[in-house]
Amino acid sequence: MAHAFKIGQMVDFMPSRTGIPASTEKYEIIRPLPPEGGENQYRIKCKSETFERMARESELKRRS
Repeated sequence: MAHAFKIGQMVDFMPSRTGIPASTEKYEIIRPLPPEGGENQYRIKCKSETFERMARESELKRRS
């Protein structure tokens, strides 16, 4: 399954458990992760945070 986002790409992150953006800031794709449950996953990071997050592809939106 090909990943839809590339390393360094900027995205919006909307966690499925809340349905609202995690931050108004953009997130950067740090690296793709293996699929789990049939869905691609990624490591993402926001500049204002000191940690990386894991996100499913369905929780990410291309940043315009």
